[in-house]
Amino acid sequence: MNVARPFIYALVAGASLLAMTPAHAREIWSKEQANGWYDKQPWLVGANYNPSSAINQLEMWQGDTFDPKRIDQELGWAQAMGMNTMRVYLHNMLWEQDAKGLKQRINQFLEIAARHNIKPMFVLFDSCWDPEPKLGPQHPPIPGVHNSGWVQAPGRARLEDKSQYPKLRAYVEDVVGSFAKDQRILAWDVWNEPSNSGGGNYPQHVGKQKLVEELLDDVFAWARDKNPVQPLTSGVWEHDDWSSMDRLDAIEKIQISQSDVISFHDYSWPETFERRVKQLQGYGRPILCTEYMARGNGSTFDGSMPIGKRHNVAMINWGFVDGKSQTRMPWDSWKKPYTYDEPTIWFHEVLRTDGTPYRKAEVDLIRSLTSAPKGVVPER
Repeated sequence: MNVARPFIYALVAGASLLAMTPAHAREIWSKEQANGWYDKQPWLVGANYNPSSAINQLEMWQGDTFDPKRIDQELGWAQAMGMNTMRVYLHNMLWEQDAKGLKQRINQFLEIAARHNIKPMFVLFDSCWDPEPKLGPQHPPIPGVHNSGWVQAPGRARLEDKSQYPKLRAYVEDVVGSFAKDQRILAWDVWNEPSNSGGGNYPQHVGKQKLVEELLDDVFAWARDKNPVQPLTSGVWEHDDWSSMDRLDAIEKIQISQSDVISFHDYSWPETFERRVKQLQGYGRPILCTEYMARGNGSTFDGSMPIGKRHNVAMINWGFVDGKSQTRMPWDSWKKPYTYDEPTIWFHEVLRTDGTPYRKAEVDLIRSLTSAPKGVVPER
């Protein structure tokens, strides 16, 4: 047995970790830069997008299941109602599996999106749902259960193993660097809900939030080191008071202080949505709501979207076309699957699988608000 070899490997891994933070990362945008960028954008409206043919981000992007025909059709439906952005999840394991192929498919997706005047925001990492992602064919949806196949990135195993962090850095730097000057991309969301414990019926990952907290600063730096022309962000999502830095937890402080533009999630009543918008306005940066709209939770297009329009807040709801993610089912379907009856009210999603609206009045509202000038809410 050669005892020197593990020692050498440890030294190499340690050196890689010491070099994690780039020395020449671009600066965080000033408030003036951020607002100048935002002033050039239309009022941003879209959805968190996963094609109806995919259960999760792995199935969306892997070569065997990437479905450009379905994506083109669905983004055409989005364009028809006035949507101009989509928030789309990537995954580090996709890059490890086939970096060249992934980037080719990202480019193909961008070509499709551009034909429909849609500029996507890409999400690099995600703390929600299954902590054990696996490449290859994905399991079928669990009947009646919300988002039963969605997977975390980087996943528990890679998050706990710091010797894997150089791969995470390489993924961020290659993907962001390859598209850093691409005007077809709206923004980079570096980590979705980093303080989320996971959700669903999965085993709890003890110590996860501390690991994420330690890594999140680096992820911002890795992305910023590639000098992207697009802004970086990560959305605060859980606490009720974001009005000042001293009221934020450790992860939220990183999110707010490192984001070029501020983003947040809100699945509550309109009055809570507006209160949170006013809290975040104090930071003096553009505000993007990157998740909202859970009908059974009080968050609706009718209630929140006009408020967003008045305050010039970008509005990106969860879900677009009903499909394998099954997010028409509510969160509590993890406790009581909807296998006998459909939910009385769909939780998420705008369209049925064939493209017809779940509720025509919502699509009419989206079309009305997106066709009016910035800041103008047409009378209904």
